[in-house]
Amino acid sequence: MSKGITSRETDYSQWYNELVVKADLAEHSAVRGCMVIKPYGYAIWEKMQAALDKMFKDTGHSNAYFPLFIPKSFFSKEASHVEGFATECAVVTHYRLKNDGSGQIVVDETAKLEEELIVRPTSETIIWNTYKGWIESYRDLPILVNQWANVVRWEMRTRLFLRTAEFLWQEGHTAHATEEEAIAEANKMLEVYADFAENWMALPVVRGRKSENERFAGALDTLCIEALMQDGKALQAGTSHFLGQNFAKAFDVKFTSKEGKLDYVWATSWGVSTRLLGALIMAHSDDKGLVLPPQLAPIQVVVVPIYKQEEERQTIGELADTLIGELKAKGISVKYDDRDTQRPGFKFAEWELKGVPVRLAIGTRDMQNGTVELARRDTQAKETVSQSGLADRIEQVLADIQRDIYAKALAFRESHTVEADTYDEFKAVLDGEGGFVSAHWDGTAETEQLIKEETKATIRCIPLNNKAETGVCIRTGKPSVQRVLFAKAY
Repeated sequence: MSKGITSRETDYSQWYNELVVKADLAEHSAVRGCMVIKPYGYAIWEKMQAALDKMFKDTGHSNAYFPLFIPKSFFSKEASHVEGFATECAVVTHYRLKNDGSGQIVVDETAKLEEELIVRPTSETIIWNTYKGWIESYRDLPILVNQWANVVRWEMRTRLFLRTAEFLWQEGHTAHATEEEAIAEANKMLEVYADFAENWMALPVVRGRKSENERFAGALDTLCIEALMQDGKALQAGTSHFLGQNFAKAFDVKFTSKEGKLDYVWATSWGVSTRLLGALIMAHSDDKGLVLPPQLAPIQVVVVPIYKQEEERQTIGELADTLIGELKAKGISVKYDDRDTQRPGFKFAEWELKGVPVRLAIGTRDMQNGTVELARRDTQAKETVSQSGLADRIEQVLADIQRDIYAKALAFRESHTVEADTYDEFKAVLDGEGGFVSAHWDGTAETEQLIKEETKATIRCIPLNNKAETGVCIRTGKPSVQRVLFAKAY
């Protein structure tokens, strides 16, 4: 099954593209730049959704849904916001088609909208226009709302999951009575994302703050989690924005405080998307296929019977039924692959390609010996184990895999995070194996842009755990008070 996948060493980009398709995660659609997320890929997204949704609700948030279409005039109300998304917007100008008389379907030129509608690239504008009708006094605050939705950002160069014209995501939008409360919310949600990345995705992340140049359009502050992929490139895995009162002022959303004073509401927004599936693939998988952390694997255990006679199949099936019941009682998802149209070797390769964490093979000799063969997807290790207490053993193995996958990714990140004190050292790292480069920067957008143009590296973040450290900017030699994290990125 894994034959034909380009190795990571040969061409990492091609390896990724082929793996997404061959593992049945997604495929390109008839609409340029858009993708079809196939059932196996969507099952992973559903597990992500379920975990995140519970985390959001556990922190007091509720789900709602807002329109896909946004009046163009809404974008004009917040200047920096519209500037940030202007080049990515899909615009609806007409509302009807017609037959041109020769059998062709054309746009009805008489059905032009009075005002063009923007297909949402993000929902701050439509939501804050809505909040104006929800908020009158401090008693109406805070509003803690999340939306699961699709958005459109018109990308010209697309890659499945990583960058598509349409993608799925969640976007939280909260309203608060004080600046302090809104800042606390932005920080809290960053920690929710970091918790999810590290404990569900087994993906170590750096918590940080974006430079002014890299902030979300319309935000006063953007917090982020940054992850490192196996090719040495960074991937932004989640963002949380402190919006100040910018959108409240743009849409005139005021409230009466406890003291009877009229003031503008304070806001945050935060989101992650199906881009996380791309991160999951690139951070853990190998040349044989996907390597999925058990917490997010749609199938955590696959059982493959090996038999020659129908009687043997029935005997193995009875054991499998008992085991499956025990595993399901522990909340472990399991598949019994008793297809008689494929040989065991084909099944092994197929489930290896799809990243199932644990594979059990049970043959006639195993039934005689009271054993099974247990194989781990992450290490490829195989061992013969007793059928007695097998469900408990598998539960522990899954926990071990989750822990070990994280440890491996963390070790990779640590070995590919280096300090550079000169521009030559900086460029040497980026031209070599890549990774995170911790270096001094003079704090100006001009220098940041210059470094990007010359090296294709961007400031991924200013780490939140940064320590003050005097130095000189690697590019200009001007004074610097701390290091920031650079990398080439997706």
